[in-house]
Amino acid sequence: MTVDAAHLRQWIGRTEEAADTVNLWPFAAFAATLDEEREPVPGDPIPPGGHWLLFLPHARQSTLGPDGHPRRGGFLPPVELPRRMWAGGRLEFRAPVRIGDTVKRTSTIKDVTIKEGRSGTLAFVVVRHEVFAEGALAIAEEHDIVYREAPDPKIAPPAPPPAPDGAVWTRTVTPDPVLLFRYSALTFNGHRIHYDHPYATGEEGYRGLVVHGPLIATLLMGLCRRSRPDAALSRFDFRAVSPLFDDRPFRLEGIPAADGRAAKVWARGPDGQLAMTADAAFGE
Repeated sequence: MTVDAAHLRQWIGRTEEAADTVNLWPFAAFAATLDEEREPVPGDPIPPGGHWLLFLPHARQSTLGPDGHPRRGGFLPPVELPRRMWAGGRLEFRAPVRIGDTVKRTSTIKDVTIKEGRSGTLAFVVVRHEVFAEGALAIAEEHDIVYREAPDPKIAPPAPPPAPDGAVWTRTVTPDPVLLFRYSALTFNGHRIHYDHPYATGEEGYRGLVVHGPLIATLLMGLCRRSRPDAALSRFDFRAVSPLFDDRPFRLEGIPAADGRAAKVWARGPDGQLAMTADAAFGE
């Protein structure tokens, strides 16, 4: 498919602003979805990844595309490639965001690039978000979005690389359609690959329902929290490598650095494949 790169790059530099309040209920539901034993209370800091429950888009039903996403255009460039995925991101945690805070977010299109890969044309969009809590910069994020062509059923996708060995931190996650539905509801994510099995398999060619990229990243940040309860995350850079599905358990794994100030973490698929990799750093 031909993509007009020059036209799409006209979106670079575009900005939008949003405001929200960190209410208790979504984070109580979030804790329940992640099977946390303790319920949050007003004044608690939200967990890493919790900011993805804020500033939720609320496109009208009549403006949604066939995949459940809002139709292309507006703030994001109107990439015509049919498959849109969360490819990764880089997070800096500078100050806590607490339940009860008034928050604002400034978003800027940082870059748009077009590449040719083994599976066809790829469009990468980088969005920078800055989240302010009570007027102070709390989270700086670069969010990588990739748009791809529809899969060719005659061509098998390349095998993902194997996950690393030697994990010190480990946790098993057993996904199911209910978990994916609840996370979709909490993030108001209408993308049908996460809850509509006939669409995910028949239209987009997946084996089953796809586990959300930000949910996997949140679980990996949770592994860091569980393994280092004495330290706060200061940075988390992650990259999606291959999809995980709702039908089989997967593992969260990691190795801390010798000085305790960083860690390498990843998600291992049920067949040993690397699903997501991340570098975490801890503050003082």
